[in-house]
Amino acid sequence: MSDHDTMQTIARLVPQGSRVLDLGCGDGALLDLLTRTRGCSGYGIEIADANVLACVRRGVNVIQLNLDEGLAMFADNSFDVVLQIDTLQHLRNAEVMLRETARVGRSGIVAFPNFAHWPNRLAILRGRMPVTARLPYEWYDTPNIRVGTYADFEVLARRNKLRILDAFGLEDGREVRRWPNLLASTALFHFERN
Repeated sequence: MSDHDTMQTIARLVPQGSRVLDLGCGDGALLDLLTRTRGCSGYGIEIADANVLACVRRGVNVIQLNLDEGLAMFADNSFDVVLQIDTLQHLRNAEVMLRETARVGRSGIVAFPNFAHWPNRLAILRGRMPVTARLPYEWYDTPNIRVGTYADFEVLARRNKLRILDAFGLEDGREVRRWPNLLASTALFHFERN
């Protein structure tokens, strides 16, 4: 997710001067934005060689690591905020990584494609897996291991004793607070441990 408006929305949730860990940081654009505009510091975690190189070129501190191996290298409460932006759907151990996010960070921000968005529902009614801007792959070549919905994450958060600080959807860079499970292509949650 690199849309400027979406990154600005996420950045507003990160307190000024926070120490941030960005899991699956891609090319480092969000962490770079947080460093420049919010006075944040921290690290990105990324597995793809090209993205690690892009982070280095941006001056973003990056660690090359497979997130399926966990975050054992970080102590409890090492960071003020841990970001998982378009990462959760790619992980084999999504629930474990969510608990790890809550362990190493005082708060977490998770965003992922909302499979319950109405165009996706319509595609399923027509008997097809959806292909959209947020889910741009055919079912047979997707890098996503799973899909989830806004409502599913609320249940997962409760099960893992996470307190949701803020939750809304995003559609075309705008916040969707009314019926986000239906009207938003992206689900976004800001949470902390109970």
